[in-house]
Amino acid sequence: MKFEPVIGLEVHVQVKTKSKMFCGCPADTFGKEPNSATCPVCLGLPGALPVPNRTAVERTVLLAQALSCEIADFSQFERKNYFYPDLPKGFQISQYSGPIGVLGSLEGVKITRVHLEEDTGRLVHESSTTLVDFNRSGVPLIEIVTEPVFSDPASAKTFLKELRKLIVHLGVSDADMEKGSMRLEANVSLKKTGEKTLPPYKVELKNINSFGFTEKALKVEISRQEEILAKGGSVSQETRGFDEKRGTTFSQRTKEEAFDYRYFPEPDLPPLTSKSFKVSKKLETPKEIREKYLSLGLSKQYAEVLLLDKKLAEIFDGLLSSLEGKDAANIVINRRFGDPKKLGAEGILKALGKEEKKELLSEGKLLKAAEEVVLDNQAAVSDYASGKKAALQFLLGQLMKETKGQIDPKEGAKVLKDLLNA
Repeated sequence: MKFEPVIGLEVHVQVKTKSKMFCGCPADTFGKEPNSATCPVCLGLPGALPVPNRTAVERTVLLAQALSCEIADFSQFERKNYFYPDLPKGFQISQYSGPIGVLGSLEGVKITRVHLEEDTGRLVHESSTTLVDFNRSGVPLIEIVTEPVFSDPASAKTFLKELRKLIVHLGVSDADMEKGSMRLEANVSLKKTGEKTLPPYKVELKNINSFGFTEKALKVEISRQEEILAKGGSVSQETRGFDEKRGTTFSQRTKEEAFDYRYFPEPDLPPLTSKSFKVSKKLETPKEIREKYLSLGLSKQYAEVLLLDKKLAEIFDGLLSSLEGKDAANIVINRRFGDPKKLGAEGILKALGKEEKKELLSEGKLLKAAEEVVLDNQAAVSDYASGKKAALQFLLGQLMKETKGQIDPKEGAKVLKDLLNA
């Protein structure tokens, strides 16, 4: 009997904000002393009241719009009740019936919902002891949920990469998986080939921290389920982790249904209405941005660099009124005048103006300087003669140094070639 996978994705990204979702504690807690970035609100102490972070709401709306979601006129926070050591209140403030965005898509993949919630604490396992660090508790967290539309691990991985590029380009999150600011989960089940209905169960693979591991975990879990079903067994609905070293998935707990969480509106927070949202103009997808860069003459490599660095892309865009796309990209990506993020577009144009005004040496002085460089660097000359073309770049560097940059590099390279070939 043949089976085909049914895969849906849940992606959690920490929103790039200065403070947490419902209090004034710093949101950037990576590397901080455990439990040092906490207060009565994010620790869930009695009497503490939450106040929503406007920036987190606006950036969630921004991402939902970029994913072509319908933005809700009415949205609300709710209590998601469950008991786990990393949840200080005994419930998580999240959204269920009133998410900020619904029914979106990216690269043809249907998005079910985009909602905002608070992150939980972090469990640290040391031998037989488990410690809890609540620094992360309360950090604003966006959850993006797709429809179960993937039929193979590779296509799921491709989508996740594209989604990350969009998130980073918008400045919603740095989506750094090593720091845990982007965490991946997948729901996977198998159906008989050709069946139209969804399987009666799903297994959730929890908190995977890389695209590669997501693909491996899905392949391993699909094989595990195939083996069970081929023997006539049934697959349990549960949450499983992925052991990267052993290359296996392992059971964590029985998977809950929505009703298990006993959602109800958060009484300490007012609902959000469309007046709460800062609506942006139509946003470009990574595919559209990439095509724009390629049409400007940029290489695929340069286009991907700009896609993954919003600040660099803004500086690049600021140069386009004065420079060709290829020249602007070469300057910012290769840091031709130093750190472009410190210089900004205006600083780069000033540096470029000074370079263009620089007085160049005469043809005779250039030739004399080139002859001296060749005579003083016989080892490099021998290397060039033996076919090591990199030696020419070394000699050109020496010539630039000798002339204090007062030459056209292309002209300098031509003069050196003529001397070496003679």
